[in-house]
Amino acid sequence: MDRLAYRKILEDAIQSEIDSQVFYREAAEALENNLLKEMFLSFAEEEKRHEDTLRRFLESTPDELPFNESTDFHVSETIATPRVSAEMRPADAFALAMKKEEEAMKVYAALAQECTDEAQKKILLELAAMERSHKLKMEKAFIDTGYPESW
Repeated sequence: MDRLAYRKILEDAIQSEIDSQVFYREAAEALENNLLKEMFLSFAEEEKRHEDTLRRFLESTPDELPFNESTDFHVSETIATPRVSAEMRPADAFALAMKKEEEAMKVYAALAQECTDEAQKKILLELAAMERSHKLKMEKAFIDTGYPESW
């Protein structure tokens, strides 16, 4: 992978984290349930920490990149996420959120798989695990709001 491709992947991932922050803040404003509002705001803060981590990677791009060559990181699948509207129903917001978390989880896992720097690989795997945890919470919230008969 060349430096330009590496920077583009990181820039796209940073933008994805920013989009996620906007999504969670807008969703929190639209929700009436205070517990859900707090959950979404905490996710926005966590996405900000992810953004900061990725910015540090971008700022400290080494001369020789710590990745094995790969023909496809599948990053393109992560950048077509639609923006949320404040009028979304909670179940729809949770559905979009779980999809966004799934996409982020896959990006970080793919980057970790190709990373040869153990410290960066560990951080990328931790980011993937956090996104997986968010996805699980969103799936549970989706089921609880989308299928109230399951209560």
